[in-house]
Amino acid sequence: MNTGENIYRLRTEANLTRERFAESCGVSVQAVQKWESGATVPDLANAVKIAKYFGVTVDSLVFGRDLRKAEANPAEMKPDYGNLPQGETYYGLLDLEFTQATEEGLDLERYRDLFAAAAALPQGEVKKRIGDALFLAVCNAELREGYAYREPSDYEEILPLCEGGAEKRELDSSVAEERIAGAWTGRICGCMLGKTVEGMRTDELIPLLKETGNYPMHRYIRRAEMTEEIYAKYRYGLKARAFVDDAEGMPADDDTNYLVLAQMITEKFGKDFTPYDVLSTWAVTQPKSAYWTAEQIAYCNFVKGYYPPETAKFQNPYREWIGAQIRGDYYGYIHAGDPRAAAEAAFRDASISHIKNGIYGEMFVAAMIAEAAVERDLEKIIGAGLAQIPRTSRLHAAVSGVLADFRAGVSAREAFAKVHRAFDEFTPHGWCHVIANAMIVCCALLYGKGDYGKSVCLAVETGYDTDCNGATVGSVLGMRNGIGGIGAEWTEPIGDVLYTEILGRSRVSIKECVKKTLEHLRKK
Repeated sequence: MNTGENIYRLRTEANLTRERFAESCGVSVQAVQKWESGATVPDLANAVKIAKYFGVTVDSLVFGRDLRKAEANPAEMKPDYGNLPQGETYYGLLDLEFTQATEEGLDLERYRDLFAAAAALPQGEVKKRIGDALFLAVCNAELREGYAYREPSDYEEILPLCEGGAEKRELDSSVAEERIAGAWTGRICGCMLGKTVEGMRTDELIPLLKETGNYPMHRYIRRAEMTEEIYAKYRYGLKARAFVDDAEGMPADDDTNYLVLAQMITEKFGKDFTPYDVLSTWAVTQPKSAYWTAEQIAYCNFVKGYYPPETAKFQNPYREWIGAQIRGDYYGYIHAGDPRAAAEAAFRDASISHIKNGIYGEMFVAAMIAEAAVERDLEKIIGAGLAQIPRTSRLHAAVSGVLADFRAGVSAREAFAKVHRAFDEFTPHGWCHVIANAMIVCCALLYGKGDYGKSVCLAVETGYDTDCNGATVGSVLGMRNGIGGIGAEWTEPIGDVLYTEILGRSRVSIKECVKKTLEHLRKK
């Protein structure tokens, strides 16, 4: 296409007559006719004038390259907001941010309508800028007058608010392998039980269990019992889910990925690993897609140059979700009998992605598991976990309430119903919040009365984050009861195979993981 053809195309696509175009360029109509016919070409001054008028480069006007627009100015480049995953963008989660910040006790009432209006805007530069401004408002907000809780995120501030609990007790070396094997296996089997229905709400989960003869839940859900009619009946995409009878071993899952990652971190950096050690390991061992919610935000913040604990705090509305609570088990394993040390290690891990109760959830679980290695009384095991988190926190109050109800004779049905009344499973925030899921874990432990199968099934059939809660309950009881306390109906389908999404460790031996854990346990 020559210069004349380019001028003709630009003019006609702009719906300009020759007369109007000639007037705009300060030339005669005859000059425009000659340009477009190819009889003459505009001189340099007119070529610059024409290119500027249409917003193209002189190069594109003369030679036809990059015809539609001038070269982009890097300072004016913007991302394609429509293609950015909303779950990774702060401005795409403004409704969640308002809920989360309000639950933390921040006084944001004056911004309520602005949060709602901004959340309704389409993805784009305007919404991003408003989101950034609202983030500043959250950072500068004061606690509401009369807020009942004190919930620091700094370990030195957390410690004085904890009861402390009993002194360290040594795990008998003669049962150490039995307990550690039970903890690994219990976590993996509990995770598999809940993995098939992770994300399924109870309005479909309970009917599915009843339809397959598995209610009250007492076994794995298997693909062999599914039919096309069952697949079609439920909104939840059952056909695409992982079932225990699909293949050998435990399929990859973030709950078990973190267990293997924690072992790798301990092997490389020792028990005194730092939060930076954790995040730097994450960055080189798994893709971003292996992380979810708060962990994915922390991962993205880290690669953008933020460091812990800022990775947890910068534009992270998921900061009190369950993510950290599912990462603390290994620190309970390698600090068996020492809940305080387990909780402190869990704090270092949790602080990269969570604050306040999000951190406490991981400390609570790690401490319970450490205590379960040397204690059989389930109330004392839960109490050991509570002793390592602030007694002034919402998590402490919620779990204490579960214990009080159990001691008062409240039924299991009512105990789980209380969770459903307090946290709406049909909202992502209610479904995935650390407190709701910690309450389910404790209810399952107490009302399951130490029976592995009954307890993990209670955790899963209640809904919410089923694979996480099944895994945590299984880990606590696996440590308490040992591998011999887990029936063959749970262990045989898994065998010794665990798959992960970790680079270079896509398939690992559970027995080898147990062996390495014992080495870490013995190290000071």
